[in-house]
Amino acid sequence: MGGFLENIAIEALTAIVGHHDINDFLINRLVNSGQTRPHPWTTRYDYICWTGLTDRTYNSRLLPAKPYPAVEALGTRQPPIDEVGKLFAAVPGAQRVCPKSTCLFPAFAQYLTDGFIRTRLSNDPAQEDRHRTTSNHEIDMSALYGRTEQQTGVLRADPKISGSKGRLKSEKIGNEEFPLKLFLADDSIDPQFCDAAGNSILDLPLGIDHVGKKATIFAVGGDRANATPQVAMVNVLFLREHNRLAAKLEAANSGWDDERVFQTARNILIVMFIKIVVEEYINHINTSVFKFRSDPSVAWHAKWNKPNWMTAEFSLLYRWHSLIPQTFSWSGQSVDGSTLLLDNSRLEASGLAEAFVTTSANHATELGLGNTANFVFGFELRALSQARLNNLATYNDYRRAMSLDPAKSFADIVGNASDPVENARRMALAAELKRLYGTVENVEYYVGLFAEPREKNGPLPELILSMVAMDAFSQALTNPLLSEHVWGDADNRKLTFTDMGIAEIAATNKLRDILVRNASGVADRFVGMTRPDWHSV
Repeated sequence: MGGFLENIAIEALTAIVGHHDINDFLINRLVNSGQTRPHPWTTRYDYICWTGLTDRTYNSRLLPAKPYPAVEALGTRQPPIDEVGKLFAAVPGAQRVCPKSTCLFPAFAQYLTDGFIRTRLSNDPAQEDRHRTTSNHEIDMSALYGRTEQQTGVLRADPKISGSKGRLKSEKIGNEEFPLKLFLADDSIDPQFCDAAGNSILDLPLGIDHVGKKATIFAVGGDRANATPQVAMVNVLFLREHNRLAAKLEAANSGWDDERVFQTARNILIVMFIKIVVEEYINHINTSVFKFRSDPSVAWHAKWNKPNWMTAEFSLLYRWHSLIPQTFSWSGQSVDGSTLLLDNSRLEASGLAEAFVTTSANHATELGLGNTANFVFGFELRALSQARLNNLATYNDYRRAMSLDPAKSFADIVGNASDPVENARRMALAAELKRLYGTVENVEYYVGLFAEPREKNGPLPELILSMVAMDAFSQALTNPLLSEHVWGDADNRKLTFTDMGIAEIAATNKLRDILVRNASGVADRFVGMTRPDWHSV
């Protein structure tokens, strides 16, 4: 993102034509680098038909299905998944570190994408279907609010309780606010989150069957929001912010009922969240000196302003497991990452401010092959299987689709490095890719994505960067709350968000801004996705 800007005096150009115009130009260029929605293909069928074009319980596709038998005559061969999977595994104790990112970056990335990239997974393997999705296809903060109205309902506080109008259910642990627990002391689900038959209305956390004690699992909207304390802390932050906004709305609008307070607080928070996505998260990914702004007007008359429908390709390119270090320092203690899964005890013990500071103090590892920690390695094998199950096209097919030059050799994929040790690693990787795939045109999409080197001045490789930029802007800035007739109409904007809400959104650019409002102990301590010691080259 922004590689084409490297030889442009972007700051001087911005001074001449203005930040708004450059913002619009760059966003349009990034989104239009690939085919925009609606796509004619989905994962329901390998051909185009009415049902496939309308059944949004399946993923969309950027490119048509390309089953292996259809290209076998070209010499394509598909190596065993177990062999390919070895490409992803990190050498114990030798993970490469990302020079730009803190661990807040992958924590936020997971929280963001788990809200709308929702392959139909289950704790019961018989219920899984990796062609399908449970996504609403919007950035709607479903990890906080739930993906259905019924789920939202059981997460909302009882308005008859004083001080609860428009709030989400929560409790105090020590002096801090956290969500309620999903499970009781005997590991049964709290009845307030169950239907009349005693079944959980909320999606149960993925992997919960492998957890011994469930006492720290929060009752939240997403089945992945308890995955680690780093992800859970983001959800806790937004729960507190929702309830803070609801309190301010209730105080300023005594005639409003519970529903209007809740809906308005949610409106404000979703737009605030999207602003952080653009102005902190995307700008962290960005490799240029230009800083993007969350200005939805660029989308109002753009040809790419179409309803969101998540693609199978997007759901796979966001498997950023290699960003996660094998060991993590929490409050001065070194802990293995495997001990953090589905356990919020450290978050509750340290408090929210300390959790964010701790996560920001840990360096993310580098995205790429040969760098995945052992406790998340199994996810790589499942991703490879999912890509094959959905008959995704090849790595070079997607480079062409994104207006990038296709790789002509395995050395083109892995690139050259000035450091001799790193260059030797890349050449060894190129040789292994050749052994597995024979010719460069045979390299699978999921493998090629992570075989590329990290882009200079950014945390992502080139193809991932291009696809994330295209989808991120076209999905975030087309949100219904940011439409021309809601955000773009001054009267409707005030009705939707209130003057107070508009001011709160304007005052928010980073997660740290929200944290300061909702946790004590932040002071001047560092909280951010970009390492303080990072400098562009």
